[in-house]
Amino acid sequence: MRLRLRSGRCLLAAALGLAYSAAASENAPHTPFGEWASVPQKGQWLVRLTYQESEAYYFWAGHDRYKADYETRGEHYGIDINQGFVSVQYGLTDRWAADLAVGYTTVGWRFFSDDGSADSTSGLMDIVFGIRCQIFQEGQENGPEWLPSLAFRAGAIVPGSFDEHFPFAPGNSSTAIEPELIARKHFGWPGFGAYADALFRWNHTSANDQYIVAFGLFQQIQRWELSAGYRHLGSINGDNIEFDPVTREIFYPRAPRENQDSIEAGFSYTTRKRQIKLGFYSRTVFDGVNTDKKFWLGAFLEVPFGGTR
Repeated sequence: MRLRLRSGRCLLAAALGLAYSAAASENAPHTPFGEWASVPQKGQWLVRLTYQESEAYYFWAGHDRYKADYETRGEHYGIDINQGFVSVQYGLTDRWAADLAVGYTTVGWRFFSDDGSADSTSGLMDIVFGIRCQIFQEGQENGPEWLPSLAFRAGAIVPGSFDEHFPFAPGNSSTAIEPELIARKHFGWPGFGAYADALFRWNHTSANDQYIVAFGLFQQIQRWELSAGYRHLGSINGDNIEFDPVTREIFYPRAPRENQDSIEAGFSYTTRKRQIKLGFYSRTVFDGVNTDKKFWLGAFLEVPFGGTR
């Protein structure tokens, strides 16, 4: 069965009374570059405000790539996301921390509508929370030199409030649990090091389980930090997106088997007195299956409160 998408509504699904539902694309708030290998001080709050936007002018249906660029009056419109979220960490002890991320998102496109009119969905992002334990701390007393900072996180996700029936909606819209390991290690010359981050996500609602693996390098120069790396999102199961480039009909399954390879990069600066951190983040999807070719840009401001200096 194929679904003809129309501006503002899914007329065919409504006419036939079908229960069409799309799981959409992975978009859970997450701190990059292995930062979660560290934990806040006991009793300390870390409050981070993040804004992100992405645009995609191509997408993959299965392994086939298609253009999703609608041009009108000299302007180009792709699959666009704008979102902002607040993430909070709290130091429970010297080695344990809790985290929560809540945000608002919107996605829109013109390409799949009959007349090129804009269609979109907005709402709360998938809500993420968890607790993590720092197993090792780099440079800890009596520890070997090769020891990295290593943390284990037990996380969970609650579906957001956006329209999950909307193709390429900004999130899986699925309850999930995700165990995760995060590591960071300095080596070589001063300030240089590597990070690694791996998680597995059991998507209870959509049943298209996923895993994310990221690794890369960072360089600290006084109060600046520059980071760059590779990120892979894979799905264990799920169905293919189907698309007819002639009619622009698209069938978006409830559980797409989304896979993507990305390059991520960013930098941050930490102030001397208040330890306020300001940062920039970007990510480019260069290959994928059943996903869109996003280019992400974002910025954040993180402010610490309390704790022991």
